[in-house]
Formats: sequence, structure tokens, C-alpha cells
Amino acid sequence: MPKNSKVVKRELDDEVIESVKDLLSNEDSSDDAFKKSELMVDDQEEKDVDVEEGSDVEDERPAWNSKLQYILAQVGFSVGLGNVWRFPYLCQKNGGGAYLVPYLILLLIIGIPLFFLELAVGQRIRRGSIGVWNYISPKLGGIGFASCVVCFFVALYYNVIIGWSLFYFSQSFQHPLPWDQCPLVKNASHTFVEPECEKSSATTYYWYREALNISSSLSESGGLNWKMTICLLAAWVMVCLAMIKGIQSSGKIMYFSSLFPYVVLLCFLIRGLLLNGSVDGIRHMFTPKLEIMLEPKVWREAATQVFFALGLGFGGVIAFSSYNKRDNNCHFDAVLVSFINFFTSVLATLVVFAVLGFKANIINEKCVTQNSEKILKLLKMGNLSQDMIPHHINFSSITAEDYNLVYDIIQKVKEDQFDSLGLKSCQIEDELDKAVQGTGLAFIAFTEAMTHFPASPFWSVMFFLMLVNLGLGSMFGTIEGIITPIVDTFKVRKEILTVICCLVAFFIGLIFVQRSGNYFVTMFDDYSATLPLLIVVILENIAVIRIYGIDKFMEDLKDMLGFSPSQYYYYMWKYVSPFVLLCLLVASIVQMGLSPPGYNAWIEDTAMEEFHSYPTWGMIVCISLMVLAILPVPIVFMVRRCNLIDDSSGSLASVSYKRGRIIKEPVNLEGDNTSLIHGKSPSEVPSPNFSKNIYRKQTGSPTLDTAPNGRYGIGYLMADMPDMPESDL
Repeated sequence: MPKNSKVVKRELDDEVIESVKDLLSNEDSSDDAFKKSELMVDDQEEKDVDVEEGSDVEDERPAWNSKLQYILAQVGFSVGLGNVWRFPYLCQKNGGGAYLVPYLILLLIIGIPLFFLELAVGQRIRRGSIGVWNYISPKLGGIGFASCVVCFFVALYYNVIIGWSLFYFSQSFQHPLPWDQCPLVKNASHTFVEPECEKSSATTYYWYREALNISSSLSESGGLNWKMTICLLAAWVMVCLAMIKGIQSSGKIMYFSSLFPYVVLLCFLIRGLLLNGSVDGIRHMFTPKLEIMLEPKVWREAATQVFFALGLGFGGVIAFSSYNKRDNNCHFDAVLVSFINFFTSVLATLVVFAVLGFKANIINEKCVTQNSEKILKLLKMGNLSQDMIPHHINFSSITAEDYNLVYDIIQKVKEDQFDSLGLKSCQIEDELDKAVQGTGLAFIAFTEAMTHFPASPFWSVMFFLMLVNLGLGSMFGTIEGIITPIVDTFKVRKEILTVICCLVAFFIGLIFVQRSGNYFVTMFDDYSATLPLLIVVILENIAVIRIYGIDKFMEDLKDMLGFSPSQYYYYMWKYVSPFVLLCLLVASIVQMGLSPPGYNAWIEDTAMEEFHSYPTWGMIVCISLMVLAILPVPIVFMVRRCNLIDDSSGSLASVSYKRGRIIKEPVNLEGDNTSLIHGKSPSEVPSPNFSKNIYRKQTGSPTLDTAPNGRYGIGYLMADMPDMPESDL
């Protein structure tokens, strides 16, 4: 080796070091900008991965304060007025205790699986109903809009029922209750009982005349009922104040609105069991009529009740679930809430029939007394012989059993002349067989029974406060089903949207507080939700199982829950539930076609309800309600199928849903990124041009922190871009 070789090597090393220093000092400014942009991209990718993996995703998204608060919110939404005044009626009508068998079977077949499905997609994607179905397929984004429309229709008339309950609640603070007796009318010569009340009953008269001041037909508006208008305004103010901060405000109210009804139901059950005749009502309720259970109509009505009891298709279940952590056990929630709902219905049925048994016993005693007096008159007139009356019968204190014995004897002896005697059988079962549901149960039958309670004002206050809380719990979920998807999609302020929504709903809701408003409530209840919601849930099932893929969905569930859900759900979602839902849809359409469209109008002269067919314009409104509710589905499908909205055409294109991520899209993008749009890997992409690439930020240029938009104008990124290795950059 030459003597000076070490010196030469040292000089060469120094030259290399100097060359590197020169290179670094003369580095192009665009390279510096590129390095900065590389950090920016990495940070963005990291955020996107967080959303993808469902960790503490968007820090700004609200979350439930506790699991209990969330469960109470779901229970409050699913347990509503239908559990109190619809389920007992269906039990009474469809075989008593035997009705529970088809109800439980259908709860397991369609109720729990579909409820679990909605909870899972909401928790997995962490968006409202619009965002969820955009995530699965942008063409099915109309499902979410349809849910919002149905929620809005239901909220319009549901809050009117809360207003009615508020009115009765406000009138309960007096003794005796104002519906306890018929009012007296005075004229110049004498005083007499109000004829309309005398022909019906005190509670019936108070409901139709004092509360609703109802008109004789749908076409006869009669002007606004100012009392109900004030109550409707109060109901919307309560809903607005509770929902204005989202789950931060409504979540705390849930502790009271969800739990208070159970306290009242238990109090009513204990009080009811101590009343004379309550056991007769409960016995009548749970005596199974097995022959009725085999009728298809029973299964159709049980399936419909299961469907609506859990709030499927409204979007409220998805909205509430979207505020959960990704690893929450939504399977446990689905089973728990479903069975709480079922046992609440059974508890409410026990209460209703205990009270109705007491009411039937009072009516039966009056019947026995009145008909015993008729028998005494017939004996005095000689139309009946004293010999046919058993010696132990004392008409001054006759029991129902003794009266029925005398009735049977007279019926056998005077068989030919019996009808002319005008005697009634006075069976308590006949009174209990009179099926009452809805407002007829809450505001007439149950209200009449409470007038016979000791301390009746107290029980009336408790009952109507319970109805208000049941209604509010369901309203919170319904409004959440409107607000959450719109806020997630269009990024508007929740407070402003909530106030606007409540104001618009109040002014539209004025049609329900006219004198003919009750008929519009019936119309909306019959036509605005039933068929549209069935179609929505069928499309939800198809979207998850067929388009997203049931195998992929099961993997997502395993990832979220930490265990694989039972294969039972696989077969229910894939085969059984869609088939049952389609059968229910067909049966509902057939039933709607066979039943003449109309309503029961209250006729003042006869003091009775009379069936009226809808006028032509009424039929147009009914059809319009169904069409408007489901119209967003085909509209959004065609818009996205035909690419009718440009990528930069405003707010509809401002949000992209891709694999659980929401990415704000730029209005004007520089450069052509067709290679990225078509999902080429970094190795396939030509060397980047630092000055035009939209992923890179130039010094002083506007920040473009988003990925390019894809094929569909309303935010759908076609390909998931892998992280670019440093070597490719």
C-alpha cells in the first residue's frame, strides 16, 4: 500500500462529506414542501386508520356518559305508548295468553336479529342512518333519507298525543276529576244533564267534547282548538330543550323519563290487585284461546307489533348506537333491550286488565242492580211468577251469581216471551271482551276506571305523567333519527337544526289540533309509517347481507365483540328474516287493500262513532304519505346510478363515506389523479410531480388534506390507498 494512501482516503472522505453538505444546503424548496406534505399525509392516514379501526375516532363526536345511560335511552325509545295501549288490546283480541306464543317466536325470528343488526351497523360505522347506508353502498343512501322522512311524519302526530296527555295531566289537579260526572245544562225553566253525555258516558263526553271539541267529519275543520294548541307547543318546547345538546342533554333526562313509567306501572299493579274484580280481569287476560292462535291474522298482528315495538327502521336505534365505543357488546344490548320491551308489555297488560277487571266489576254490579229492579217490577205486574224465584234470593242485596241463576231460570221458563222482558245477562266476561285500544283505552276506559279509585286525582296525575314520559322517551329516539344523520352528513350545527326542526314540526302539527285533528292523527298513524318502514327494513337487511356481505359482516362482529356471534344470526339474517319480512309486507298490503280506507267520526247527535270513508282529497293525502316516505330510495339510487350530481356541486358532495371514514372533499382539485382514483398501487404510479400532486402541500398554497373523490359525485372513494413507502416517494 502506498505511503500516502491514508491521506488520500481522508481527503476523499472529506470531499464526500462536503458534497453531502452542499446537496443538503442546496435542496430544492419543492423537496422541502414535499417532506412537510409527507408528514401531513402520514398524519391524515393515521387519522383515517383510527376511524377505520374504530378507536377513539373523532374526538368531537359525543359519547354516552355510561352504559346505563345508553341502555335507558334504547329502552326509552323502544318502550312507548304502544306497549301500554296496543299490546294489551292485541292480547285480548288474539287469544289472551296464547298470543304470547306467536309474539315470542316472532321476537326471536325477526325482532332480536334485526334489532341486533341495526345496533351493530350503527356502532361499527358510527354514523346516523344516512351515513350508514352511504358507507355500505352510496346507491342505497336513500334508505337513510327514507328513515328520516318516516321519523318526521311520526314525530308530527306522536307529539300531539303527548300534548293530549299534558292536557289531561294539567286537569287532574282537582277533586272530583272533571270527567267524573256529566255536566248539567241550565235553561230558563229547568236543569238537565247534557244530552250528548247522557247518551254516552262522562269520560267519553269529556274526551270528545271538552278535550278535542271534535268535529263531525274530516272535511269539517272547525278551526284551531286553542287548548290543544298550547299543549302541543309545550310538548315541542320540552322536546327541543331536551334534544338541543344531543345526547349530552337528552341522556341525563333518560334517567327519569325511562325509569319513571316502571315506578308508575308497579304502583298501579299493586293498587289494581287490591281492587275488587281485578283478578277476574287478569284471569280473563291469560286464559288461552288456542284455536285463535292458529289464525294467520294473529301472526300478522304479532309480527307487526314486534316490528314497531322495537323501533326498527326509524333510524333512532342506529343513531343511539353510533355514539358507542366500537368494542361495546351490542349483542348483549340487543337481547337485553328486546326482553325488557317484552316484559314491559306484559307488565302493562297486567296493569290494564287489573284495572279493566275492576271497571267491568263496577259496570256488572250496576247491570245486576238495574235488571233486578226490572224483575221485581215484572213480579209485581204478574208477568213473572214468584214460584220460579228460589227462596234464598234476596233482591235487595243480590249477588252476580244469584242474579245469573234467576236469569237462567226465567230464560228457560219464559223461552218464547223472554226477549220482550228486556233482561240482560250481566256477565263480567262480556264487558271484558269489549276490545279497547289506543286513545279509547288511555283517555276513556282507563280514565273512567280511575274515577272509582280512592284518591283518584293522585292516580290520574301519575298515569298521565307516565304517558308523557313514555311519549318523550320515544320522541327523543325519533328526533335523534332525524337530527343525527343530517348533522353527520351535512355538518350543520345540531342546536340550530334541532330548533328549526321543532319549529317546522310545530307549525305543520297545527293540522292535528284543529277540531278535526284527531282524524288526521288516525290517517298519519295508519298510512305514514307501516308500509314505508317495512320496505326500509327489508332494504336494510338486503344491504347488509347481500351488498356488504354477510361473511364480512360476521367478521366485523367478531372484531367488535371479541367473539363470533352464533350461527343462528347468520341463518336468520340470510334466509328467515327476509322471508318473514316479505310475507309481512305482502300481508300488510293485502290487509290494506281489503280494509276500506276510512276513519271513525264522532257524531254529536247520536253520541256514537260512525265509520266514514275518506274523501278523494283524503285518499290523495294517504297515498302521498306512503309515496313521500319511500320516494328517497329510488331518487338517490337513480341520482348516483346516473351520476347526476357533479363532484363539486355543493353540500351533497361535501362528505365521503369510505370504510367507516368521513373525508371532507375539496371543491377544486389541481392535477389529474386518475391513477389514484382507479386504485393503482404506489409502484404503478409514475414519479410524482411535486408541484401538482394533490396529496402534497405547496408552501403558501391552500391546504388540501383530503383524498380525491371517486366515481360517484356524492362522496364515495373507490379505492383504499395503501400507505406509500418512503422509497416510492
